[in-house]
Amino acid sequence: MSLYTKLRQRAAECRPVRVGLIGAGKFGSMYLAQIPRTPGVHLVGIADLSPDAARANLARVGWSAQQTQAASLDAAIASGTTHIGEDWRALVSHPAIDVVVECTGHPIAAVDHCLDAFAHGKHVVNVTVEADAFCGPLLARRAAQAGVIYSLAFGDQPALICDLVDWARTCGFPVVAAGRGHKWLPHFNQSTPDTVWGYYGLTPEQAERGGLNPKMFNSFLDGSKPSIESSAVSNATGLGVPSDGLLYPPASVEDIPFVTRPVSEGGVLERKGMVEVISSLEANGRKIPYDIRMGVWVTVEAETDYVKNCFEEYNAHTDPSGRYFTLYKRWHLIGLEVGMSVASVALRGEPTGVATGWNADVVATAKRDLKAGEMLDGEGGYTVWGKLLPADKSLRIGGLPLGLAHGIKLLRPVRQGQSLCWADVAIDTTTRAYQLRREMETLFADSDARVA
Repeated sequence: MSLYTKLRQRAAECRPVRVGLIGAGKFGSMYLAQIPRTPGVHLVGIADLSPDAARANLARVGWSAQQTQAASLDAAIASGTTHIGEDWRALVSHPAIDVVVECTGHPIAAVDHCLDAFAHGKHVVNVTVEADAFCGPLLARRAAQAGVIYSLAFGDQPALICDLVDWARTCGFPVVAAGRGHKWLPHFNQSTPDTVWGYYGLTPEQAERGGLNPKMFNSFLDGSKPSIESSAVSNATGLGVPSDGLLYPPASVEDIPFVTRPVSEGGVLERKGMVEVISSLEANGRKIPYDIRMGVWVTVEAETDYVKNCFEEYNAHTDPSGRYFTLYKRWHLIGLEVGMSVASVALRGEPTGVATGWNADVVATAKRDLKAGEMLDGEGGYTVWGKLLPADKSLRIGGLPLGLAHGIKLLRPVRQGQSLCWADVAIDTTTRAYQLRREMETLFADSDARVA
């Protein structure tokens, strides 16, 4: 039975999937825009540090004030409306909530939200992929131990890539490579919130008019977010990662099967079975026509002459050998698609992507020469960007995960381009995020044990 049919059935039975949302910013607002148009779903409550901002976003996406006037979660359930407040603990502990959507974008807080939701028997759709990047394998294990589902969020690129990988493997195709697109040139990893709009092609005035957050946008531009998302995909699918960071080969959609082959066959991959990100810019900055910048893709291999001939007979666009074929989605709709995860988790008991092992990590790396005493400002800021590395390499160097590299002091100088380690910083060891990460390092230190 399709998810939509299942949702309609729940609506007919007056037994909706009851959802709690933590964080009603841009991503959350996109999901909020779709909830009234989705049968069988009741958003019981929203927890946000600024309830007034949450109400403003609800009004922006078309909700009426009457829909959000419930004085409590119990009143919201009784009336079919939505309660807005600051107390996320009340939300995740309420017995009627089925699924919690973590949408804060704050990785340290997200770990607390996920762990408490698991403890209260709630499924979690985690939009804050930054948290998944540094402790997703152990979050997945904790959810399983609690008998609940932990899932990446559909609409965000990692879950969409996982879906393509699952399609390929279910159809019997070996996955050669999978990933997303990105606008990339090598010097972007030094970009700061002061330079981001020039690289994006916007003026500061246009960005201010649109209310755009330069640090958030810079986290995409400087390579941090592509590394984070590629880490989540690797840990969920078992695909490997490049030994020294993403390569960002430039390619049009037509050229993806050409470049996502092993080096031995004319491509860029160290070996078959890797994650990678395709750039929409040539090395000289020229924009590539028909790019995959906003999309996702998977490259598969025809292992037999019969399958290769089928590719040819049905005009599938392949590499020159006829053996490598790429399937893609050129766009993703971000928060507008989160309903797929909520329905899959609640109605099928299936995540739309979840870590199955620890293969990849994202390590904070200096954007410039840093001095002892400086404060790191995390993803998208002025000091560090996130470099994708194999998990075993990160373990060997004691790599500092990007998700924990915010608001902490540097103890010694670090050169530009150098990846930071735990010994370089003074970090708060009392957070559950830090403790979970360190526990994961101990648990998965043996390469044979890196399976969630």
